[in-house]
Amino acid sequence: MKEKKARARIVELVHQDAAPQRLDKFLAASLPGYTRSRLQKFIKAGLVSVDSRPASKAGQMLEPGMTVQVAIPPVQPSRLTPEHIPLDIIFENQHILVIDKPAGMVVHPSAGHRAGTLVNAALAHAPEMEGVGGEHRPGVVHRLDKDTSGVIVLAKNDRAHQFLQQQFRDRKAQKVYLALVDGHPPTPAGVVEAAIGRDNHNRKRMAVTAPSRGRAATTEYHTLERFDHHTLLEVHPLTGRTHQIRVHLAFLGCPIVGDRVYGRRRPSVRIKRHFLHAARLTLTLPGETEPHTFQSPLPPALTHVLRLLRARG
Repeated sequence: MKEKKARARIVELVHQDAAPQRLDKFLAASLPGYTRSRLQKFIKAGLVSVDSRPASKAGQMLEPGMTVQVAIPPVQPSRLTPEHIPLDIIFENQHILVIDKPAGMVVHPSAGHRAGTLVNAALAHAPEMEGVGGEHRPGVVHRLDKDTSGVIVLAKNDRAHQFLQQQFRDRKAQKVYLALVDGHPPTPAGVVEAAIGRDNHNRKRMAVTAPSRGRAATTEYHTLERFDHHTLLEVHPLTGRTHQIRVHLAFLGCPIVGDRVYGRRRPSVRIKRHFLHAARLTLTLPGETEPHTFQSPLPPALTHVLRLLRARG
């Protein structure tokens, strides 16, 4: 009996912005589960068409109303190794896995982090995740930095992956973080709207850039508690750029405590990580209509820091 050959999945997108846009930038914004380099490979391989004609190049300009079709190749077996690492599971059903990620754990394998990641652990717990959303980042819908703790959701099947990604893309998924910063923001509450791109002097860092060089980013914050030299903030990122909260708070002049990349090299309090915690995530589950909120309590190490600051006060 012959094995059925898996077919490519066809995704149809419409460029609805009023202004023209590069094809690769449009695809990166519309399909966040795929890196721009991978999408450029799709274009070169003839897997992308614009208004029913093969796309000519990654820099092809899209006019408003143009239709883009992407033939996404079938998932290839992953080379990632499942690892039986304990997970703190907040919620699980047949579609998703919600995890309370500890600080120090990388979300998915990358250069320098081939094992011991959240994805390696999740694959051992839920093998059906293999290949969902991409061979190298199976199940990943959004990310948390290595030293950021808290709520993160993974998709266990393609339908759930697309459903959740659409919520993040449409800003319907609500993320709430707690951050302790050095100093005080210019106002007790506010909104930071500043584009983020690669730092010209250090490609491993991100920075606030001119809109033409970066991607639009918006972060809301308000003060929960004020200390002599620190402020505890509740932060709501409305977009999902790399290191967004860390970059925006540093841009305000109040970097996150313990952030040795964007803040002080010597932390102002005794801490082995940065004080950023994904406290709540609200989203609608596949097949449902009402949103759910998942929460993660502040880890003991961060609670201890606040206790010390309150004692000083």
